[in-house]
Amino acid sequence: MGALVSAEISHHWPVPPREGYTVEDLLTLPDLPPHTELIDGTLVFVSPQCCFHSLAIDLLVQGLRSTAPPELRVVREMTVVVDGRNGPEPDVSVVRAAAARSREQTYFQVRDVLLAVEMVSPDSEARDTDTKPHKYAGAGIPYFWRVEMAADERPVVHVFELDEERRVYVPGGTFRDRLKVSVPFGIDIDLADIDRL
Repeated sequence: MGALVSAEISHHWPVPPREGYTVEDLLTLPDLPPHTELIDGTLVFVSPQCCFHSLAIDLLVQGLRSTAPPELRVVREMTVVVDGRNGPEPDVSVVRAAAARSREQTYFQVRDVLLAVEMVSPDSEARDTDTKPHKYAGAGIPYFWRVEMAADERPVVHVFELDEERRVYVPGGTFRDRLKVSVPFGIDIDLADIDRL
């Protein structure tokens, strides 16, 4: 019992600054868990992800890279700096190639992101369906996809396009078997291919 108590006492939880964390904190604090995000000045720690999450990311990354034009890059799980208090990490992003400055960079500026994709997980459902799309739309990311797992354990992709005047996303379709769209570029992904990954 004494060892357990001393282990609990020796654990150190970070104490947030009164005004909340900043993107600079997110990018420089040592020993943060992988995939930590910053939402409204609060550090958000991500739970371990299920196999579907990983496979769905792989499927979309492969499909997007196969047709992305040379001026664009497809990246997975990279911080997007929205503003000084928000640094979410989309599961997949399509960014301008010119913004990929170094193999060692750890983030992209929101102005360089054309598409943000979020895989909905039980621990992140509210963030993925409400908070993060709201942030992305407000910051002007032109396209957003929300991906969920269907009953057959295949991805369902909800596609949204930015209404620039109102800064909100409007639905562009829901895709269950094949994801075929013309924006932000010509994309054709067989969602059933997740069974072969």
